[in-house]
Amino acid sequence: MFDTIVFYALPLSFTLLVACALTALVSAGVLFMFRLRITNQTLKHPYLDKFSWARFPLTIKVAILLDYFLRLAFPKSKFWIIGDANHRLAHVQPEDVSAHIKWPLMGLWGGCFIGLVAMLVLWSMIIIKMV
Repeated sequence: MFDTIVFYALPLSFTLLVACALTALVSAGVLFMFRLRITNQTLKHPYLDKFSWARFPLTIKVAILLDYFLRLAFPKSKFWIIGDANHRLAHVQPEDVSAHIKWPLMGLWGGCFIGLVAMLVLWSMIIIKMV
C-alpha cells in the first residue's frame, strides 16, 4: 500500500517542483524586467524613502519584495515576519492594488514557498524509496 503512495507521490512532487520553479522564474523575469518600477511606486516601501532601489544589495531588494508579497497575501496577520511586513506597509490597501502589480509577486513567492514544500516531499519520497 505504501509503495502505491510513493509510486504516485514521487512523480507528482517532481512535477509540482518543476512547475513552481518555472512559475517563479517567469514571474521574477517579468517583475525585474518590466514591472519593478511601477511596483515600487505603487507599494512604496519605507526603505525606499531613505535610499534608491539601485543602492540596495540583492538581499535587501528581495526582502522588500517579500514584504510586498506578505502584505498582499496576508493583510490581517500580526504574527512574526508577516506582522512586521503588515506594520511597515500599513499604508497599502491590498484590495486597491491591481492584478497587474500582484501577479508577479504572487507567482514569484508562491512558487518559491510551494516549491520548497514540494522539494521536501520529493526528497522524503526518494529517501523512503531507497530504504
